[in-house]
Amino acid sequence: MIPAIFTWDIGPVIIHLGPLPIRYYSLLFALTFLCGFLIIRRIYREEGKPEEDVDRLLTFTIIGTVVGARLGHCLFYDPSYYLSNPLEILKVWKGGLASHGGAIGIFTAIYLYQRQIRGQSYLWILDRVAIVTALGGFFIRLGNFFNSEILGAPSDAAWSVIFLRYDTVSRHPAQLYESLTYGLLFIILISIYRRLRARTPHGLLLGCFMGAGFTARFFIEFVKMRQAAYGHDNVLSVGQWLSIPVILLGIFLFIRALRNPHSP
Repeated sequence: MIPAIFTWDIGPVIIHLGPLPIRYYSLLFALTFLCGFLIIRRIYREEGKPEEDVDRLLTFTIIGTVVGARLGHCLFYDPSYYLSNPLEILKVWKGGLASHGGAIGIFTAIYLYQRQIRGQSYLWILDRVAIVTALGGFFIRLGNFFNSEILGAPSDAAWSVIFLRYDTVSRHPAQLYESLTYGLLFIILISIYRRLRARTPHGLLLGCFMGAGFTARFFIEFVKMRQAAYGHDNVLSVGQWLSIPVILLGIFLFIRALRNPHSP
């Protein structure tokens, strides 16, 4: 008889190449940018934009994602510790990246990139980056699952998981909930883009990603363990409070795009 609760005991390391450990998370993180590069390059080619700009866009986006996600984790979820131990902020290998901080980092990096490029408006770029960001969310949350991190709350559901590297409690596989959400959102965004291509209203894809993606994130937070080092007694988690303005901005951009489809 197949047990109702799934047990997960796979380590985060795939293989060791000498002293260098190759981790699932690192591989999936790299795959995010590789797939993103290939998708954006094809979009640039099809819309007649200089393909050489994609290399610069990739560089800005990688830096913005990593710096923003790391600072977001440190300042949003445990500011007292990291402000008291600022050198710990640099130790990315210890883990700790926040999607809200990553979003701020991407917005900032693309703003700096766009100032150096002509013929590509800010929202035009962000719309196309939103497509690959959704795909990245799919890969990265799978990486969190392999790492047995960002765990769900205790559950006795038939699809619950026991993460033996953490404890013996059956939990919601919250990482998979988010991963599947981002995967579905990627399919929706790429389908909309393929239908409209260069006629895609500015802000439509970004608004859809922010509104739908972070609305799903808001509700999934109810079945996740609290990540912040504070606010455990609050009704809403830190992640939920941070998601609210993102959702509202996404709705605004989505409605604006439908009402003013040709406005940059």
